[in-house]
Amino acid sequence: MKVVVTGGSGFVGSHLCEALLRRGDSVWCLDNHCTGEPVNVLHLLGHPRFRMIRADVARPFRVPGRVDAVAHLASPASPPDYLRMPLQTLAAGSHGTENALRLAARHGARFLLASTSEVYGDPAVHPQPEEYWGNVNPVGPRSVYDEAKRYAEALTMAYRRGRGVDTGIVRIFNTYGPRMRPHDGRVVSTFVRQARAGDPLTIHGDGDQTRSFCYVDDLVRGLVAMLDASHPGPVNLGNPAEYTVRELADLVLSVTGSASRVEYRPLPVDDPVRRRPDITLARSLLGWAPEVPLETGLRRTVRWFAEEAASPRLGHPVGA
Repeated sequence: MKVVVTGGSGFVGSHLCEALLRRGDSVWCLDNHCTGEPVNVLHLLGHPRFRMIRADVARPFRVPGRVDAVAHLASPASPPDYLRMPLQTLAAGSHGTENALRLAARHGARFLLASTSEVYGDPAVHPQPEEYWGNVNPVGPRSVYDEAKRYAEALTMAYRRGRGVDTGIVRIFNTYGPRMRPHDGRVVSTFVRQARAGDPLTIHGDGDQTRSFCYVDDLVRGLVAMLDASHPGPVNLGNPAEYTVRELADLVLSVTGSASRVEYRPLPVDDPVRRRPDITLARSLLGWAPEVPLETGLRRTVRWFAEEAASPRLGHPVGA
C-alpha cells in the first residue's frame, strides 16, 4: 500500500513508518516538526519507498498519486507540549483531522485515527472499556488535548456515516520506548532522565495513582493491525498491566542502578487517578495483545537513552 502517516517523524509515528516499510508498503511522512524530530526518520530518507513532506496538517495539503491508507497521528501529545501549544493542539485535532479525512475520502482510502485514553478523562469506570463515555473537564487546562481528540473521533465517525469513508479509531494508552524526548514530560522519559543524571525522581501526588505502560513495538503492531482491518472502532490499545507511579519509579531506579531519591510534588489539575485499558475488543477483533513486559521494555529504553547520550543518533537502516 501507499500509506500517508501524519506526525510521522514523532515518537510513535517514526516507529510506524519503519514497520510499514519493513512489510513492503510505501510511506509518505507528513510533519511540521513542532514536536516530532526530523532525526527520527533521518535514516529513512534514502529508502526508495519513503518520502518526507514538511507540512502542517491543520492547513490543506495534497499528496501526489494514489493513496491507499491514511494514519493520522499528528498532534502534540505530552502535557507540557499541548499546554504550551493549546491552539495548535486544537487545530491538529479539528482542522488537521478533517484535512486528513478529506485526503482519505478523495482516494477511497482507509483512515486510521490515533485517538487517546485521555478521552476517558479521570475515569469513574475501571478498567476503561470502549463503551465508557468518559469523565472529562471540558474547560480545564488538559481539555485542549482531551476535547481535540474527542472532536476528532466525532468527526471521523461523521465522515464514515455521512460520506462512506472507511475509518477506524484506536485509543492509545501510555506508550514508552526508544525515541522518547528526554524532556517531553511523560513519566517514563522523565524518570529515566532523572535517574541517569542522579537527580531526584519527581512524583506528582502521593504516587498511588496508576498507569498502564505499553512498549512502542507492541503498540505499533496494533496500529498496523487496525490499519488493515475494516472495523470502525474505537479500539483500546494499551497494556492492561497496571502499576502505581511509585512502583514505576522503583523499577526505573532498579533498572538504571541509580541512587536517586524520590521527591513528591502537587498533583496537576485534572490528572487522572487511575488508567487501565480493557483490551477485550483488541484481542478478539485484531488478535492483538502486548507482549513486552514493563521491565524488559524499560531496559531497552534505558539502553537507548544511554546510546543516545554516547553518540549522535542516526537511526537504524530499514531493509528495502
